[in-house]
Amino acid sequence: MQVNRTIFRDDHEMLREPARRFFERECAPRQADWDKAGRIDRETWLKAGREGLLCVGIPTEYGGGGGDFGHAAVVLEEIHRAGISGAGFNLHSDIIAPYILRLGTEAQKQKWLPDICMGKTILAIGMTEPGGGSDVKACRTTAVRDGDEWVINGSKTFISNGMSADLILLVCKTDPKAGAKGISLILVETNREGFRRGRKLEKVGQPAADTAELFFDNVRVPASNLLGEENHGFGYLMQELAQERLIIAVYAAAALERLLGLTIEYVKERKAFGQTVWDFQNTKFKLADVKAHSVAIRTMVDYYLAEHLRRKLTLQEAAIAKMHATETLWKCLDDMVQLHGGYGYMLEYPIARAFADYRVSRVVGGANEVMRDLIARKL
Repeated sequence: MQVNRTIFRDDHEMLREPARRFFERECAPRQADWDKAGRIDRETWLKAGREGLLCVGIPTEYGGGGGDFGHAAVVLEEIHRAGISGAGFNLHSDIIAPYILRLGTEAQKQKWLPDICMGKTILAIGMTEPGGGSDVKACRTTAVRDGDEWVINGSKTFISNGMSADLILLVCKTDPKAGAKGISLILVETNREGFRRGRKLEKVGQPAADTAELFFDNVRVPASNLLGEENHGFGYLMQELAQERLIIAVYAAAALERLLGLTIEYVKERKAFGQTVWDFQNTKFKLADVKAHSVAIRTMVDYYLAEHLRRKLTLQEAAIAKMHATETLWKCLDDMVQLHGGYGYMLEYPIARAFADYRVSRVVGGANEVMRDLIARKL
């Protein structure tokens, strides 16, 4: 009982096998080392670049794969089907790099994109602030123009790729009195004087994701590091958030399919009271529910993926995809952990690891309460 997927073209599917091979052979064996180190090693970033698995949607003239979001979705699905935890590749490639492609001057694109596509320059986005959460308009990090430079002061938290990043797309207030209309996007190199990384934050899951605090104390960057127009940053963020939220829905669908398969294998092997766990009617009913949810989420996500490939996906539709996919994943995960019994609470089992790793999906990219508010505005 598989969904007949028609969303991907042949050129999309041609990327699937090399992506699957890379994540299974190059990444999965390194997962334990990444977890201990709290980050993914630089060599793997460079290997991903050499294999053409970074920035697949960036044009070839800037070093990218020259594809579209369908290629990015294939790579994303294969990361999560391989059970890779904490990889910041899609954040780097499919969330941050597109800002530079869309908003950057030709000089900015020529300067940064080739090394970004090769994995030599790792990207982070500095949006969330202490006490700010999902409210971007509450940004307090300031950038003040001083001649040919911006002087930046403030702090960010929960920044993915924060410990490894070489270049940060920073959300700043350039007109503090203008609210959302006073926000700008500025590219900040992490070798600038006055920049400092704080703690590597210890999370419930995804230990290999190097989530960090970032501090800016009179950091000076050239005026030419402004991305797009001054004070237009909030609008730019809203335009790109639809893709970010669709990314979360795409990986939620792929993760649910993988975890259902693993749970079915487990319950058919595990014995209890003289029979397998599968033999209990409760198990079959629970997994029938999960299968139905999985098919529904896959159908919804592929529909919105098709809409996005046609450039028709709205912010509200992306919110529906992200909210419903992640809420469903979490409910199904809870049921599948229960079917594993005590072993479902042991991190050596993939289901327990997923339980810790995917809880954040209901928060990242905007909390699901924010998604509900966006959806409600169109009712």
